[in-house]
Amino acid sequence: MADITSPEIAVHRATTDGVAVLTLSHPARRNAMNLELSGLLADAIAAAVADPEVGAVVVTGEDPGFCAGGDLAELATADPATLRRVYGGFLALAECPLPTIAAVNGAAVGAGLNLALAADVRLAGPKAKFDARFLPLGLHPGGGYTWMAHRVLGAQGAAALTLFGEVVDAEEAQRIGLVHRTVDDVVGAAVEMAARAAANPRDLTLATKATLRLTASMASQLDALEVEVRAQAESVHSEEFRTRLAALQAKIKRS
Repeated sequence: MADITSPEIAVHRATTDGVAVLTLSHPARRNAMNLELSGLLADAIAAAVADPEVGAVVVTGEDPGFCAGGDLAELATADPATLRRVYGGFLALAECPLPTIAAVNGAAVGAGLNLALAADVRLAGPKAKFDARFLPLGLHPGGGYTWMAHRVLGAQGAAALTLFGEVVDAEEAQRIGLVHRTVDDVVGAAVEMAARAAANPRDLTLATKATLRLTASMASQLDALEVEVRAQAESVHSEEFRTRLAALQAKIKRS
């Protein structure tokens, strides 16, 4: 286990089965995302990406919370440059080239909801709660929240959480598509899921995630096909494909 830490605030890292599990730890504030924690998270994600043994990333919070939002004292005096630094942690997750999962074990409030939305997949534990809470505080959403919420929930769902202040638990979050599924052991389930991604060829996973992002904004299937045909043709000639194909053929022959 490796940690990126300061005396009272840390991002703990444990790597298993090719999965880097990053745990936010700011116990005095239910893992609220201040400048220090945001910087630590960005550094931890960069370190995971730089590690060739890591094929996927899981982000969670130290129990009992996931992330209780931003540090309001810091936000009260923040200028645009400071706000961008606050956003750094969840933007690093959003821009991570590896597959990412948010294992939401408790309340995801404000910036914590941003952090959950920044992951490719969200899993919710029994105590998960999702609360935008920007407007009741007199605060405009930031960090790309409105774009992420609209992308995940659609116009009506984003409005319900953001403008009308709906707070949803794990079951309701799954019903509206905010999370992929709810599970009892959210970190364990996230690691199990992420390990399947980590078991695939790393370069191929990176390329496929990049393609998913690129084709998401394309106008037609034919546009996406043109991107995919070049990438797939390259993968057909890779050593990984030849080795895995040979192993599959041998297994079929034996059965």
